[in-house]
Amino acid sequence: MTADVHNWLDQFIWLCAGLFLLCSFGLIAASQVLGCLRIYMIQSALLTISVLIMAVKYASTDLLAVAGIYIVAKIILIPWLLRRTARRAMINRRELQLIITVPMSLLVALLLTVLAYYITAPLCHGQVPIIRAQLPIGFAAVFIAIYTITVRREALPQMLGLLAIENGAFFAGIAVAPSFPLIGELAAAFDVLMVVLTLGVLSRRIHHISGSTQVGLLAHLQED
Repeated sequence: MTADVHNWLDQFIWLCAGLFLLCSFGLIAASQVLGCLRIYMIQSALLTISVLIMAVKYASTDLLAVAGIYIVAKIILIPWLLRRTARRAMINRRELQLIITVPMSLLVALLLTVLAYYITAPLCHGQVPIIRAQLPIGFAAVFIAIYTITVRREALPQMLGLLAIENGAFFAGIAVAPSFPLIGELAAAFDVLMVVLTLGVLSRRIHHISGSTQVGLLAHLQED
């Protein structure tokens, strides 16, 4: 592979990294569950594209297999499971409630991004472009997803926040260890599906008991 091709691939990696970070901001700014779900799918697609680019760059069949797992699990299966476990009205029309306003949350997300770059700066010094692009943004995505969980009152957006944490961790981890054994990726993908199934059942139970998916309302329930 020529140097020009490598440079083009590095540029695409930077582009995917930037869009991946924008999706993290989008999860905070989204006002409906359906919007959060779509942003999560876009973020997962960008993660998959970055893995495909790295597979081409390193001529790795394992990374190609990982990309296939991500397409099936993150882009197709997980969104389908979430739609199945949530009522259509809740997915399409439910307005999300935030503890903190969207502008303030975006400011916090920006500060978390700066913090992620500060923390990873020593690790990125002198590294290849893929690590410099993906490692700090992966950390930033994890920080922002954790913050998203804390400011969302609804169960499904909190669930998507958990999945976004996993996306950010993989986005950073694959850049650092692109030769990570395939069996590890398979195990992680299986764990994600188990988390989605468990939280999906929990979300339906919350809605059945309290009439809402706002987890804070459970505090008002009293034992018979």
